[in-house]
Amino acid sequence: MQTKKDVLGVLENERGRYVSGQELASALDISRTAVWKAVKALEADGHKILAVPSKGYRLDAHSDVLSEEGIRAALPEKYRSSPISVFGTLDSTNTQAKKLALDKARHGTLIFAEGQSAGRGRCGRSFFSPSNTGLYMSVILRPERGMSELQMITVAAAVAVCRAIEKQTDQIPRIKWVNDIYLNGKKVCGILTEAVTDFESGGIESIVVGVGVNCATSEDMLPEELRGVAGSIGGGTISRNRLAADIAEGILDTFGKLGDKAIIEEYRERSLMCGREISFVRAGETVLADVTGINDVGNLLVRLKSGEELVLNSGEVSLGYLKEEKRT
Repeated sequence: MQTKKDVLGVLENERGRYVSGQELASALDISRTAVWKAVKALEADGHKILAVPSKGYRLDAHSDVLSEEGIRAALPEKYRSSPISVFGTLDSTNTQAKKLALDKARHGTLIFAEGQSAGRGRCGRSFFSPSNTGLYMSVILRPERGMSELQMITVAAAVAVCRAIEKQTDQIPRIKWVNDIYLNGKKVCGILTEAVTDFESGGIESIVVGVGVNCATSEDMLPEELRGVAGSIGGGTISRNRLAADIAEGILDTFGKLGDKAIIEEYRERSLMCGREISFVRAGETVLADVTGINDVGNLLVRLKSGEELVLNSGEVSLGYLKEEKRT
């Protein structure tokens, strides 16, 4: 198992060139037979490996198996020592991350899964998480700041995810307050931020940021209620390992800059909300309002039809008609 992981690590780090069997054997201090067996085991796991006599082995450009080695190779040097766990199927990466956080997992621990059997969204909703077509991940953060900045974590994570998707696809994602990412009018990503509380002190010990991205989830795979609503960022055209690394890097970077005004400004620029009519539930009644802006801590500013102005800091909103939408 370790030999297989070591060979994959070299191939991921050397993507784009052939690595000879002798070079692999020498670098890893193993026999060429062991290299060959490791390559065959990797192929059995789904990795696409090109083997050319006198040249060696190379990962195919379209090989897209989520792996610790692939993610680590795509991370910048400052985060390459981050603990990374990649699972086949989990109930939920956030659930696993919260368990690890309670066991004192360190800041920057990353958890990934090929699929989720009980993926979760906000307000107790489920998050559809089919295997091999999405990116499901969680990041453990250890806050050293007051609650006034903690509510900005989801805002910062949404900006980080948008940047990563834009980098990998050249498309411009938009944010539906507070935690959904849209492309071409369809939801392609959800973000769930959860606090882990210290039972003795009652304070927040850690924050878990969960991200679920539809990478290659086709329309016919979706449950009936999600068809026409959920979309995908572009199956077969991106590397999930690189996307995972870019999102992780972005979340860790922005977590250290929560007070930076540029983050909330970018959140506003990417927002789908300003100038739209929305509906939400207030005191058990559905009301309509116009979105007038987003304040400096990420709350939604709205004006009811009566003229009353409100600040929404939580809850669910539904989009109505489009009055004005800035285009980049």
